[in-house]
Amino acid sequence: MITEFQKKVYTLCRKVPKGKVTTYKEIGKAVGKRGQIYRAVGVALNKNPFAPKVPCHRVVASGGSLGGFAFGLKKKIQLLKKEGVETKNNKIADFEKVVFKFKK
Repeated sequence: MITEFQKKVYTLCRKVPKGKVTTYKEIGKAVGKRGQIYRAVGVALNKNPFAPKVPCHRVVASGGSLGGFAFGLKKKIQLLKKEGVETKNNKIADFEKVVFKFKK
């Protein structure tokens, strides 16, 4: 069963365009939650039954590090590279240039 929170997270994740990434924190803020919501966002994305339609590989940690991925970091790096997002040492290269922020 998918919760309302998960539905909101997946809907937001779909809005992140190819060639961009967003953060667990940005999704949490867009959902309207405060505090350490990024953990709940990560749990929801880890259980994502709609990949790749819901592109959870485009969600990274706030500092640009890759965070986790249910299919492993190698796969996350491959998917991001295929979309034009480069990584270096498990971080997004030029993070500030490719980070996607939701409009309020």
